[in-house]
Amino acid sequence: MSRSAEAGCGGMAAPMPEAPQEPGAIEFRETDPRSGDARSCLGAYYAELARRFDRGFDVALSADPDAATMLRPRGAFLVAYRDGAAIGCVGLKGTCPDYAEVKRLWVAPAARGLGLAKRLMARVEAIARELGIAVLRLDTNKALPEAIAMYRNAGWREIERFNDDPYPDFFFEKRL
Repeated sequence: MSRSAEAGCGGMAAPMPEAPQEPGAIEFRETDPRSGDARSCLGAYYAELARRFDRGFDVALSADPDAATMLRPRGAFLVAYRDGAAIGCVGLKGTCPDYAEVKRLWVAPAARGLGLAKRLMARVEAIARELGIAVLRLDTNKALPEAIAMYRNAGWREIERFNDDPYPDFFFEKRL
């Protein structure tokens, strides 16, 4: 069923099947962004942005997505785990009929260098395809050069500003 046909529905997707995990293996779970693990990841993400941005970061001033826009059938929220600990997250915000946004990509400092951000992005793009979303957009700040480089290397192209959030300096789009 297409994303537009499901826009008024409000169910959660069945959890991703879980195979037994090897110690140190990365597991991805689709979850409610209001869950404890999601909120823990988001809190760490916001704290990091506050440290790294020139003007700091206040989520109350940001265009923070409504949790309902990051749940199926409109979107999704993923948390990555290693040995039972939440180590990363990403959201897919579905609010516009023309595109969806990738939001809140974060990887714990101890898990950086494992390619986790790329894996989270690949999974969120796959979910977007499942939901019938053909175009993704995202924004980011100049203080995150590693993110900007990753997006450019993954086929995202820079576009004009598409929102009024006060923090981003770069805007990207990817056709799936």
